[in-house]
Amino acid sequence: MTSTPADSATVDVPAPDAAARRRGPSMADVAREAGVSGQTVSRVANGRRNVDPETRERVLQAMRTLGYRPNSAARALRSGRFHSIGVIMFTLSSFGNMRTLDAVAAAATDAGYSITLIPVPHPTRGEVSVAFDRLSEEAVDGVIIIVEAHLLDERDIELPAGLPVVIVDSNAGDRFPVVDTDQAHGARLATAHLLDLGHATVHHVAGPDRSYSAVHRREAWEEVLRERGASVPDVHVGDWSSESGHRIGHVLAGDPNVTAIFAANDQMALGVLRAMHEAGRRVPEDVSVVGFDDMEESASFWPPLTTVRQFFGEVGRRSVEALLQEVESGEARGTTLVPTELVVRRSTAAPR
Repeated sequence: MTSTPADSATVDVPAPDAAARRRGPSMADVAREAGVSGQTVSRVANGRRNVDPETRERVLQAMRTLGYRPNSAARALRSGRFHSIGVIMFTLSSFGNMRTLDAVAAAATDAGYSITLIPVPHPTRGEVSVAFDRLSEEAVDGVIIIVEAHLLDERDIELPAGLPVVIVDSNAGDRFPVVDTDQAHGARLATAHLLDLGHATVHHVAGPDRSYSAVHRREAWEEVLRERGASVPDVHVGDWSSESGHRIGHVLAGDPNVTAIFAANDQMALGVLRAMHEAGRRVPEDVSVVGFDDMEESASFWPPLTTVRQFFGEVGRRSVEALLQEVESGEARGTTLVPTELVVRRSTAAPR
């Protein structure tokens, strides 16, 4: 029988505690790595501003090195904040909404917040309320609603109390803060520009009747014509698409008295330009065309499009700013209008 030497005997070593393996680096580990106090690490983790930039960067680098992730649930319990913003959006396909959402996300990130997005494909009264209820159940500090339809100015839209709300591109009476482009001013600039060139009147390709923005642009167009003593032509209503602009453009191209057109967005203006080319009516020699939005591609239309520039980035930034002011201080702003400007290119000229 062979015996096993004592010095080669197998020794059972207890396995590491499973909880310890899962724990990961702690705030104290980060403090040691960065050479700062635990309180400083806490300030950085909670997004406080009273840490000098060099120290903040050292703490952040220590977090990255160690793979430390702040416990957002514990942080919310301590501060009463989730550092998350809910966004309810009417459509993800429109140029303006996507630009505004991009700016909201960037501004929220800069402020140390994340966003939770809930699209509302069909913005009926019930759908908006359901979307808001869903966000009320999420861990969000406030809600930005980007719904351009004429819904939120109706008193039977009931939004549950308890969460700060900011409305973009719609109306809410005096119930919630509103941030929007100055739609009316932009439409006035476009209409006045065409009249100043010497056109007898201006035809309008409007957006959908349910759109808050479209209605404001249409009303301002009509006001300018009446103020200047010009006739008010029948309105042609599109759906924001270049296809609808193309269809309406063919109707307008067939009327030799049409010499100036204001389209409520650049995509419909693009459709109008195509229809004019197909009908043999030159732009701007025979017909001047103005759009609204100033998409990046508008300068590359042929001819380059005269249009009203909207500052979507500023709308998004101010929306987040207004919401966080209400979250932090409980004080709600009123209505904030972001100015527009006319960008004159080669699609407009004096009538022959």
